[in-house]
Amino acid sequence: MSEVIKVGMADLNYANSPDTIRTSGLGSCVGVIIYDEKVSTCGMAHIMLPHSSLARNGDIHRPKYADTAVEDLIENLVKRGSPEYRLRAKMAGGAQMFQFASTNEVMRIGPRNVESVREILKSYHIRIISEDVGGNSGRTIEFNPKTTVLEIRTINQGIRRI
Repeated sequence: MSEVIKVGMADLNYANSPDTIRTSGLGSCVGVIIYDEKVSTCGMAHIMLPHSSLARNGDIHRPKYADTAVEDLIENLVKRGSPEYRLRAKMAGGAQMFQFASTNEVMRIGPRNVESVREILKSYHIRIISEDVGGNSGRTIEFNPKTTVLEIRTINQGIRRI
């Protein structure tokens, strides 16, 4: 019997086959999945902001930020027995939800989240196998660690699998 592991906003979690893992409400947020195909395991983070330096005080909620969330996912997958060289990634989200302010860097949260996740994964030499980012629609994503298929439900655009 399989279950769907839920990941809330500014949260992260892990799943092993036959379970799947899901997060909803990705607007400017990015859902990143790091997985090990050989052992059908994965971790997912629902990232709200590009960097922990944006934290208002010293107490950082690590899953909220791209730099710390990706680091934690990788660290925990390695602790669970997946060597770094086997890890791959997929991601979705990072929409530009505020069209009126696209020239204002502060309002470009979606694109900045995507760029930040890409940079951090690159620094760990983890390849992004596929992505569905940008645009201006919200997304719900569900990842199956057995098939490594990421299902993306986008409002008004149906379901896409990558």
